[in-house]
Amino acid sequence: MKRKTRLIHGGIAGDPHTGAVSVPIYQVSTYKQEGVGGHKGFEYSRTGNPTRHALEELIADVEGGKAGFAFGSGMAAITAVMMLFNSGDHVILTDDVYGGTYRVMTKVLNRVGIDSTFVDTSNLDNIEKEIRSNTKAIYIETPTNPLLKITDIEGAAKIAKQHNLLTIVDNTFSTPYWQNPIEQGADIVLHSATKYLGGHSDVVAGLVVVNSEQLAEDLHFVQNSTGGVLGPQDSWLLMRGMKTLGIRMEEHEENTRKIVDFLTNHPQVTKVYYPGLASHPNHELAKKQGRGFGGMVSFDVGSQEAADKLLNSVKYFTLAESLGAVESLISVPARMTHASIPADRRQQLGITDGLVRISVGLEDVEDLIEDLTTAMK
Repeated sequence: MKRKTRLIHGGIAGDPHTGAVSVPIYQVSTYKQEGVGGHKGFEYSRTGNPTRHALEELIADVEGGKAGFAFGSGMAAITAVMMLFNSGDHVILTDDVYGGTYRVMTKVLNRVGIDSTFVDTSNLDNIEKEIRSNTKAIYIETPTNPLLKITDIEGAAKIAKQHNLLTIVDNTFSTPYWQNPIEQGADIVLHSATKYLGGHSDVVAGLVVVNSEQLAEDLHFVQNSTGGVLGPQDSWLLMRGMKTLGIRMEEHEENTRKIVDFLTNHPQVTKVYYPGLASHPNHELAKKQGRGFGGMVSFDVGSQEAADKLLNSVKYFTLAESLGAVESLISVPARMTHASIPADRRQQLGITDGLVRISVGLEDVEDLIEDLTTAMK
């Protein structure tokens, strides 16, 4: 199957009992057993639910993995993956990582003895330098949030295999429609499914795909033990959203290319961050390992004052957290998504007070460009 067909027909299709085209919402907590242990594949909905199972099969199918897992949020998914490690273990992470990921590693998981080091993984030499005897994994976000850096997944995975490490990739920005990290050597792929996979600002969810039966067994144990599972209603909403992922991602990118052209030629914009630009330092790598560049753009307007004027003047770009929805969203990472990162570290990374991040939606692009033009006058 090709990609759009797989998004619609992948995983478990419909309901064999009734002929329903859509997988039903099994709003149920427990299941009748004919005898002790004699169930029909489901016994308790924390352990497994038919609607959630259909979603987990779908994401495993479209990512090309062995098994999928659905969690109550992207952060629940990340935390569950980190629970595969033990006290005293060390993880190397991309430096320009989502603020929530940075927070959970440095403020929560460090309490249980999981150590972390943040480096610019777009330079593979930085990864090699930080590998220790207790390092267990390389965690990559590519493209990154919010500076759109690109890391060589295949290259990082080769380094990981040489040192018997796991390669974990946050694939939220690209989605499986544009990029499939498991095909490039990754062991675990993560999604904040709240974003593009859901696509309609109506569900909060996290998804994980693993590439081996052992990882599947280990992660299911964590999922069942800690219980941060996705409910059946949200699982159904997410499957519905994923059916249109292909056409949405193509439209997001088409709109984004035109907006990037506008921004790169605007006198008030000092810098544009987008891997689709030939001037992006990793443009060729982005072309090689992905089929598209996505719908996320960051650009610097020089100051917090200029950023605030822009935010207060737009009407089609909604000032809000999150991304990847049908409506265009705008934010200032330094005071929103990445506020949990210390100010000095933000400056070091280049997350300035004038940096604006937009998630380009599916509106008519002429309206979006007109909105930005008027707001920046």
